[in-house]
Amino acid sequence: MNKRIVVKIGSQVLCDRDGALNREVLSNLVGQLAGMCAEGWQVLLVSSGAVAAGNGLAGDRLQRISDPVVRKQVMAATGQVRLMESYRELFQQHDLPVAQVLATKSDFQTRRHYLNMRGCIEALLLTGIVPVVNENDVVAVTELMFTDNDELAGLLAGMVKADLLCLLGTVPGVFDGEPDDPVTQCIEIWDDERYQIEDVVLRGTSVLGRGGMHNKLAIARRTAKLGTEVVIADGTDPQIMSKILGKDNAGTRFPVTGDVSSTKRWLASADDHATGSVTVNAGAEKALLDKNHLASLLPVGIEAVEGRFERGDVILILNPAGKVLGCGQARYDHAKAKKLLGQRGQKPLIHYDYLYLVD
Repeated sequence: MNKRIVVKIGSQVLCDRDGALNREVLSNLVGQLAGMCAEGWQVLLVSSGAVAAGNGLAGDRLQRISDPVVRKQVMAATGQVRLMESYRELFQQHDLPVAQVLATKSDFQTRRHYLNMRGCIEALLLTGIVPVVNENDVVAVTELMFTDNDELAGLLAGMVKADLLCLLGTVPGVFDGEPDDPVTQCIEIWDDERYQIEDVVLRGTSVLGRGGMHNKLAIARRTAKLGTEVVIADGTDPQIMSKILGKDNAGTRFPVTGDVSSTKRWLASADDHATGSVTVNAGAEKALLDKNHLASLLPVGIEAVEGRFERGDVILILNPAGKVLGCGQARYDHAKAKKLLGQRGQKPLIHYDYLYLVD
């Protein structure tokens, strides 16, 4: 089977501060990805830049729109056309067709939606068409927005079981201290036992993007846990992809730390859409987190049930202090869960096969 790669290109890589697409950088990146396709890679591209590109196109017309949310929607709608036309033209130079895929968080909400999108994207990959995916900013509002396209890329990498996820921005990788400190170095291989996120990351957002390095790190660690290797690197480097795939050191690499089923990869993306929650006691928490045993969530370990959920809905699992331990797919509804609360000898509310734990 051909190897699969998800490549996310950030706004700052693609656009200047005036909103214009950087054709030189864009052309170079497309050339690198086309070369990978020629070598047998299946490439899924997650591209930012629509809103920034639209800002350059709409010009003075934006002054007629007072609502900032609507203004962003207009910028996205006009800019997405320009962005996709650029990709179509550049990939066509390498005899590669492209397809546009626009997504919102609601596409990950139900198992059916998730499988429908996965089926479409996998069909594109298998036929040699490059899917170009972006958040559907035209319809996305606060509750339906991804944190940024890093999050979308991580979810897609889990969806198609990618071998590699590349998050390309304008920094060389993750630094082990203040970037301006002369002794600071770029971390080549991330190690959870050696590094702590809060110690090495400065919070903040870029001018053109919504996310920051803190979010990139969280996405990278979660994706590596799902079975996909991750690299955070500088997308403006004209040889970045060959360096990542070759022997040269490039960016910060997150080795695979786990592997889970297709169902659990979906659950890892569905926690935001939980329709209810259960609070477990200390004994159940210990059993669920025990890496040496596979445990389902039994009614005897549940202290409280919140929300109205049906069989098949995703629900959160909280510990006694209210910390989210994970989520899972309920085997029966909230009414039955409350009726069986604390009872022994009952069927699990969440079977292990349909249970995803955060850590």
